Amino acid sequence: HTEQKYLLLDIFSVMCSDSHMHVKTPCSRISQSSVGSLRNGAAGFQRVKRGWVWNQFFVLEEYMGSDPQYVGKLHTDLDKGDSSVKYTLSGEGAGSIFTIDQTTGDIHALRSLDREEKPYYTLRAQAVDIDTNIPLEPESEFVIKVQDINDNEPKFLEGPYTASVPEMSPVGTYVTQVTATDADDPTYGNSARVVYSILHGQPYFSVDPKTGVIKTALPNMDREVKEEYQVLIQAKDMGGQLGGLAGTTIVNITLSDVNDNPPRFSKSFFHLRVPESSAVGSAVGRIKAHDLDIGRNAEVEYIIVPGDGGAMFDITTNEHNQEGIIILKRPLDYESKKAYTFKVEATNAHLDPRFQSFGAFKDTATVKINVLDVDEPPVFNKPSYVMDVYEDTPAGTIIGAVTAQDLDASAHSVFTWLYIVHHLLDRKATVQMFPRNSPVLTSRVAVTVHVLDINEFPPELASPYETFVCENSKVGQVIQVFSAKDQDLPSAGQQFSFRTSKEDIKNKNFTIRDFGNNTAGVVTKRSGFRRRLQEIYLLPVVIEDNGYPPKSSTGTLTIRVCGCELDGSLLTCSAEAIFLPVGLSTGALIAILLCIIILLVIVVLYVGLRRQKKKETLMSSKEDIRDNVIHYDDEGGGEEDTHAFDMGTLRNPKVVKENLFRRDIKPEMQRGPRPPASQDSSDIRDFINQRLKEHDTDNSAPPYDSLATYAYEGDGSVAESLSSIESLVVDFEEDYDYLSDWGPRFKTLAGIFGEQDRQAGMAEDK
Repeated sequence: HTEQKYLLLDIFSVMCSDSHMHVKTPCSRISQSSVGSLRNGAAGFQRVKRGWVWNQFFVLEEYMGSDPQYVGKLHTDLDKGDSSVKYTLSGEGAGSIFTIDQTTGDIHALRSLDREEKPYYTLRAQAVDIDTNIPLEPESEFVIKVQDINDNEPKFLEGPYTASVPEMSPVGTYVTQVTATDADDPTYGNSARVVYSILHGQPYFSVDPKTGVIKTALPNMDREVKEEYQVLIQAKDMGGQLGGLAGTTIVNITLSDVNDNPPRFSKSFFHLRVPESSAVGSAVGRIKAHDLDIGRNAEVEYIIVPGDGGAMFDITTNEHNQEGIIILKRPLDYESKKAYTFKVEATNAHLDPRFQSFGAFKDTATVKINVLDVDEPPVFNKPSYVMDVYEDTPAGTIIGAVTAQDLDASAHSVFTWLYIVHHLLDRKATVQMFPRNSPVLTSRVAVTVHVLDINEFPPELASPYETFVCENSKVGQVIQVFSAKDQDLPSAGQQFSFRTSKEDIKNKNFTIRDFGNNTAGVVTKRSGFRRRLQEIYLLPVVIEDNGYPPKSSTGTLTIRVCGCELDGSLLTCSAEAIFLPVGLSTGALIAILLCIIILLVIVVLYVGLRRQKKKETLMSSKEDIRDNVIHYDDEGGGEEDTHAFDMGTLRNPKVVKENLFRRDIKPEMQRGPRPPASQDSSDIRDFINQRLKEHDTDNSAPPYDSLATYAYEGDGSVAESLSSIESLVVDFEEDYDYLSDWGPRFKTLAGIFGEQDRQAGMAEDK
C-alpha cells in the first residue's frame, strides 16, 4: 500500500484505451521528460491525444492517519511551471471528500472512506488559464477507487439452521448446506474467500470447506440412543489463513425414526381371569408389546395363533396406546370349561425391508384365561312355550309342562311345572323360577296358551251362484268355479272339501271337481244340452270343513241351459232366466227389474200417444191439412236425394205418366195408368188453387224438400180416402172425374208418395 501511495506522486498510469475506467491492459509508465520528448519528437509525428494522460486513482479505505490521505496528481504538458495553469475538480465528493491543489494538481482525501459503503467515485478535472479562466484542454473524467482491506468477517445470514436425517444412515448422507457471506471485495485479494470448518459436532458430521455442505460422518447412528445433535460451523475469510476474520453458526440436527425395532412383550406369559357371566363382545383383558420406534413405525398388530382356546376370543389394537384388547367371542360356561390357553403374536403394521434381515420383526406371548364360576339363575329348556286348549276343555285337565334346570356346580336341580286348566281368562302367562339357595337369581320364560275355537258352524257356499251351461258345451268342461265360507274362527286356517252328495252320485249331467285350494268347479259329464228338453238343472254340493269336530252342509247350484256362440260366449237363455254378473245383491237385481218395467211402460205410452196425435192432426182441421211426407233425420244424400224424388215432376205435368214411382225403391207391383177424371168439383178446385197461391207467395214456406199434401177428405166424399194403405190394388174401374180440372198436379202427388205412405202405415201398424 505504501509503495502504491508514493508511486502516484510522479508517475501517471497510462492505459492503452480511450476509456478512462476498467481497462485491463496497462501500458508503460511515462515521466514528464518522456512526455516532452514525445511532443518534440521526429518530424512528421502528429499528437492526437491531450497533453496530460491519466485514467484512475486509488485510495485506501479506513485510513487512520492524521494528515489527509494523498490520492494522486493531475498535470498537463501545457503547464510550464510558471503558475499560469489552474486545476479544477468537480463530481462526486469534490470539495467535501476530495480536494485538489489548484497550482500543483495534487489530490487528497479529507476523511476515511469505506469501500463497503461506496466502492468508487467519479470526478471531472480541467486545466484553465489562471488569469483568463479559459480552458486549456477539454474537461476529462476519471475515477477514484476505494482500495479494499479485510475489515468484514463472514456472516451466516440464515442461521441458526435446523436439519433432519434418517437414523441408521450410511456415512456421507447429505444433511443440509450452510452459506456465509463476506462484505469485502471478492475480486481483490483473499478478503472475501471463505473456508468452512466444524468446531463442535465431530465425529458425527462433517462439512465441505468450500461449499458448506454438511454430511454424516459416523455410520448407523441410532435414534433410540441419541436423537438430537448440535453442530457448530465456522466460516473464516482470507482462505482460512492466520489473521483472517471468522463467523460461526449453529446447526440443530435431528435423527428421524425408521422402523428398525420390532415390538417386544414385557413378559412372555399373561394370566387373566374372567367371570363366566361376561357378555359376548366385552373386553376380558389387555396385553401390550412395546416398540422403541415412534409414530407409524411403532404401530402394533396383534393376532391370536390358531390353537386351543383361540376360537373363544378375539384381539384388537387400541390406536391410542397400542394395547392389545382381548374380546370374548362366545359365551363362557364354567361348568363346561374352566380355563383357556392360547398364544398372541405382535408384529409391526408397517415394515421396513432394510431392517427385516436383522432378525424376526415379531414377538410372541402366551395368554391363559381362567373362567370364574358365577352363581347363575336357572335355565329353561326352551326359550318359550306354546300350549293349545279347546274352549270347552273341562277344569282340571293338564294341558302342558314347563321345565327349568340350575346348572351351577353346587346344585344341578331340575324343576317341572304342570299347567292345569282352572279357568280360561287369559291366553298368556309368565313363569318365574327362584333357585332354592339364591332367591335373588330368577329366570323368566313366556308361556302362551292358545284357546282353540270349537267348530260350531257348518260351511256354506260363499254366494248364490248363477250358473249356466251352453247347449254346445263339451264333456269335461268346467262351467262354474265356486268357493265356501265358514263363520267359525279363524278364517285364515280353514280348509274346505267339496263333493257331490251320495244321492246324486249317479248324476249323468254334472259332477264336482275339488281343486284343493278351497275352491271347486262344476264339470260337465256329457254334451248336447237342449233348452227345449230341460231348461234348469239342480246340482247338490256337499261342503265339509277341517274343524274339530268337522262340520258339513249341502248347497244347491242352479244350472240354466243357454245358447252360446262357438267360442262359448253367451247369446240367450230361456225367457225366465236373467243372466247377471255373479255377486250382485238382491236389492241391485230388484232395482234393475224395476228400471226395465218402467222403460217398457214409457215405450207403450209413447207409441199410443203418437198414434192418437197423428189421427187428431189429420182430422182436426179441414182448412189446413199439411204434413211432411218424408223426414230425414240425417244429412242429405246429394245426388241420391235427386234420384229418390224427381222434383221436376211437380213442375212439369207432362211427365206424370212417365215417372209415377220412386226410382230408388222397386215397386211391389206394377201400377197401371189412372183413368182421366170426368167429374168436376168447384169446391175442391177452389180450395186447391187457394192453397197453391198461398204457398207460392209465402216466403216462410218450408224448404224445397218438404212437400205439402193437398187433400180434402170429408163426410160423404166420392173419392173416399187417399191413403196409400187402400191403394195397394189399383182399380182401373174407379171414377176420378172429380180430379178432371186440377187433377194433373194432384195425381202426381198421389202417385209419387202413395207407396211411401203405404209403407209408413204398415210400419205403424206393426
